[in-house]
Amino acid sequence: MKDGEYKTVARYADAVSAHIAEGMLLENGIPAVVFGEVSSYPSLNVMDSIELKVFEKDYDAAMALLNAPADPAPADSE
Repeated sequence: MKDGEYKTVARYADAVSAHIAEGMLLENGIPAVVFGEVSSYPSLNVMDSIELKVFEKDYDAAMALLNAPADPAPADSE
């Protein structure tokens, strides 16, 4: 594979959360893919978690983004 192997950066119990995180990574230029999405019914995904994966070369940047604190509300501009 040209870009290396995939590495798991997060595991989720539901597909919605996985796709939100995937979108954040994609918006920041990090290719990401959701694996293990068996069904759109969360109760059917109980046995296996849904994994968000990136290429090895993007792992550190993806982890930094996923673990960054949420932006606080914008300060009043004076």
